[in-house]
Order: sequence, then C-alpha cells, then structure tokens
Amino acid sequence: MSVDVEQLYKSFGVLADAKDKAKEHPEVYKTILKGVEGTTAAKRLSAQFISRFFKHFSDQAEAAINALLDLCEDEDPGIRKAAIKEIPNLCKANKEHLGRLSDVLVQLLVSDDSSELSVVNIALNALFAIDSKGTLSGIFSQILNGDEEIREKALKFLCSRLKSSSESDMSKEAEEYVLEECKKILEDVTGDEFFSIMEGLSSLHHLQTFQGRQQLVNIIAEQMHLDQEFDATDADSVNRVSQCVSMAQPLCSKNVHASRFVNYMCQKVVSSLSKITTETLNGNSDDKETKQTDVKLDLLKQLAEMSAFCGTGSEVVESVEPLFNGLLECMPLPPEGNGEAANADANPKLQFSYVECLMFAFHQIGRFKEDFFTSDDAAARLKDFRIRLQYFARGLQVYIKQLKASLEGKTPTQLRSEPENRIKVIALKTCNNVNTLLRDLFHNPPAYKSSVQVSWKKQSTGNKPMPAKPQKRSSTGGDSEVKKKSERTLYRAPEGKYSSNISQRGQGGYKRGFRGGRKWGASRGKRY
Repeated sequence: MSVDVEQLYKSFGVLADAKDKAKEHPEVYKTILKGVEGTTAAKRLSAQFISRFFKHFSDQAEAAINALLDLCEDEDPGIRKAAIKEIPNLCKANKEHLGRLSDVLVQLLVSDDSSELSVVNIALNALFAIDSKGTLSGIFSQILNGDEEIREKALKFLCSRLKSSSESDMSKEAEEYVLEECKKILEDVTGDEFFSIMEGLSSLHHLQTFQGRQQLVNIIAEQMHLDQEFDATDADSVNRVSQCVSMAQPLCSKNVHASRFVNYMCQKVVSSLSKITTETLNGNSDDKETKQTDVKLDLLKQLAEMSAFCGTGSEVVESVEPLFNGLLECMPLPPEGNGEAANADANPKLQFSYVECLMFAFHQIGRFKEDFFTSDDAAARLKDFRIRLQYFARGLQVYIKQLKASLEGKTPTQLRSEPENRIKVIALKTCNNVNTLLRDLFHNPPAYKSSVQVSWKKQSTGNKPMPAKPQKRSSTGGDSEVKKKSERTLYRAPEGKYSSNISQRGQGGYKRGFRGGRKWGASRGKRY
C-alpha cells in the first residue's frame, strides 16, 4: 500500500519532534520508505525524508538505501535527480556505505540528460569531499569491472577529478591508493587513456617530489615495453615510442635519469628509422613524404633531449656505438673520382636537422666511452669519421653563408614576423650548433667540452617545468596553433649543391593507442 503526501508530512513531524529520540519510531520511518511507491510528489518528499532521518535507523540502512536507489531508476528524470541529490546526505550520516553509493553514481554517468549528468557529477564531488578514498574505490570498481561505456565515463571523471584536486582533497594514503589502482588500469589501456591517466597522476601532490617523478618515469618505461623490439613498420609501435618518450621527457632531470629510454632509442630505434614509411603511418595527408620525415625527426629530437639526463653514463656505454653508426648514415663520404662523371652522382642529401639531433646525442653520451676513438682497433673508425666530418663541414659552411646572406639587412621585426625568415633563423641556429659540435669532434682525440642549446628549444630561463602532458600534434600535419605554441618550426635541409631553397614542413601527427587488449590507434570503447 502506497503512502500519500499527507502521511509523509505527518511522519516527518513525528520524527522531527522526537529529535534525538527519533530512533524510537522505526514504524514511522518505514512509512517514509513506502513513499517511494507513491505519486510523483510523494516520491520527491520520500527521497528528502529518507536521507534526513537516515542516521537514526542504522538497522534499516539497507532498506533505506534500496528505496533511494529505486528512485534513482525512476522513469521521471525529475525524481531521479531529486534522489541523486540525496545520496551525499546518506554518506554524511554513515560513511560505511560511501563506496557502494559511489559505485552507483558512476554507473549513472552514462545518462544522456545533461542536467541529470550535472547532478551526478555534483553528487560524486560531494562524496569525494566526504571521503576521497571511499569514493575512489567505487570509481575504480567500475573502471576495472564495468562495461565499456561506464568504464570510459568513469575514467574520464577520475582523470578530471585528479587534475582539479588540491593538496587538501586527498591524503597521502588516498593518493597512494590511486597510484596502485591506476597501475592495474594501465595493464589494458589505449594511448589516449594512458595519456589522461598520466596527466592525472602527475597532479598528485606526493608525486611532485624527486621520488614521485621517478615513479612516473618507471610507469612510462614499463608501458613502453623496453624489452621488446621496435617495429618501424608498425604504426602502433612508432606512436607508442614517440608518445611514451614525450611523456617521460619533462619528468627526467639530473636526478631522474633517462638512460633506459636513451638505450632503447639508440639500440633499437635509430638503426630502424629508414624503415618508417608513409604506409607505416597510414596517413591521408597529401604531403606524405613530409609527414614521414617529420616522425623520424621528432624521434631524433626526443633522443637528443633525453641524452642530457644519463647520470654518470655507466648505463648507456653500450649505446655509444649504435648511436655513432646512426650518425654516420647522415654524414656521407665525399664522392669518389673527379670531373663531371663524379659530380653527376654526387648529390648527397645533407640533413642538417638529423645531424644536429644525432651529433648532440653522441656529444652527450660519447664522453662516457673514453676509448671509443683511442683504442687499438679505433684508428680506422676515427680516420673514416674525420673524412666525413671534413666533407660535411664544407657543405655546412656553404649553407651558413647562404643563410646569412639571405638574412642580411633584415630588421628584428622582419625576422620575427615573416614565416620564411623565422624558418631561416632556426635553420641558421641548427647549422651553428652543428658547427660548434664539429669543432669539438675535430680534436684529436674528439672532445666533448662545448655546450649548445638545441635549435628547436627556446633559451632556458630557469628550472624546466614538469608538465604531464606531451605536446599534441596535428593529425593532418598543418595545425598552425600547435606549431605556434611549440615553436618547433622545421625546415627542409638543402640537397645537392647546398641550394638555399628552404621550405617549412608541417608538424607530424600521431594517433594514440596502447597495450594489452587496446591498441594505440584504437578508439575508446573497442576491445581487441
């Protein structure tokens, strides 16, 4: 038998007048619970009164919770919202049920009603304020065990909540719980999900320390599958390496070493770069050649930046030779013979951007293998290297003169405002960097004393920030806003007789996907 509004108000009066002795009237509270079977108005009142007196009737907690959850499934969206609003009040009265109710609210995140969805988010945030760890248990339960749609919504809410949390929102115990549960989630995520989770984890207060950054780097290293071979013909493999290194890079420092990543890049990626093809990227860009080249260059830039954080170098000694071999591939020997016949075949592609990255990385870690050019069996290696250095240096000087001539007389405003001039300025900085490194390597034996700032980075003005989010790249290779923010303008190195023809290349784009059942290029919600 349902209860009408009048009976509900009468029951409310009895319990309100009883105050702390309300628990002496269990039958009255049962009458309120029956209100969920009544009219629309009765249901609304019942939802309010159930939460109002919930703390007095612990023996009827299960019945009260079930009654309120029934209203959360009502056909009337107004009643559903009224019931959802009362859930935090139940938890204020008794935290024992918070995890369970958090789990229920997460399931309601799939609602198509924007106003109802807003109420659910407010309720979840209210639970978070009451007991963050208890609320998180319900969220993680759905991420790990819920169906795909709920899992996606729960993960989105979690990452958003972590990023907006202040130090006072979560205890260290709660943050450690988040870290451990996220490690479970990372066993099967897409690249987008991995990126979002890492961004959320990087916001945790206890991970802002040196030890915290080391934990994040360890997670990235594990997800990168450093023990597996690099497949340059597989887009997922290429994207995985690029995105993982991008995320690890801002976390590395003199105390948090990048040696594992540098070893992987030198020993498995550098030697395979030539195998990256337009088919590998599965791109639809009209300028497929440009897109292909940008991916290679981007990987080399990442290697160059990571190479500066290898500590004492003991862990990267074995990477010196494969890195050196990769550098040689970009530094051709002078053409043999004389005359027109030789010149006809002598149009080497001097890729100054590639050489800057590889030479910078070699300059960083080559010093750790002191006998690389001085051992008994290194004479032939040094002789060959010097020939290549001399030939490359001649082409470099020609190109530097061309760049300086083309920039001569330009005002600072013109250099900053005109795209072509900006590209040439970066090209000149690239060449000057290479020239500085060349001078060191011309020493006998080669030296590693000079210090340069890589051409694609702005001059450092202090300690580098520790962003969790890698710079997103345009999937079409032409996102001007991304290029403006990253200042990573590229140029096409001259070919043949060092022409001064310089053109800008678009930024490469990557799809994200990840490990386990989900792939880097996979859409969320689709299992493999």
